[in-house]
Amino acid sequence: MAPKAITSKELGPALGMYSHGMTVPAGEIVIVAGQVGTDRAGEVAGSGDVVAQTTQAFENVRAVLTAAGCATTDVVRFQTFLTHATDVDGFMQARRELFPKYFPGGVYPPNTLLIISRLVKPELLVEIEAMAVKPAKTAAPPRAKARPARRARAKRRR
Repeated sequence: MAPKAITSKELGPALGMYSHGMTVPAGEIVIVAGQVGTDRAGEVAGSGDVVAQTTQAFENVRAVLTAAGCATTDVVRFQTFLTHATDVDGFMQARRELFPKYFPGGVYPPNTLLIISRLVKPELLVEIEAMAVKPAKTAAPPRAKARPARRARAKRRR
């Protein structure tokens, strides 16, 4: 069963490509540490370009999920850090380009977006954390328990 978006009549519509909440069936939790816009060689993707760095950061999140045996559709929460409020539009542009591929059903996980003063390196503009729930494997039906062998009763002498 896939994650299911939660909506409430007490809230207005989401302000972007996210859900107010999600429910997911039980499974293994996968935590993805904050991923930044660096490529496999550690080079910053698009110096000063928040769209390029956001795209790379999401691809890095996807790579960790894949290594854990998950898909992007298993994500139940994002937390995003931007270093400049002026980069929100570029971040949203990258999401509009990526999310239809990552979430083909159109159900987007909750996302908290924070504006912070800086990341670990000053040239980094975005960092994205994720939480996913790895679907539980379908268990095989329980096998019938073997009956223990009856011990022969020792004859009592009277």
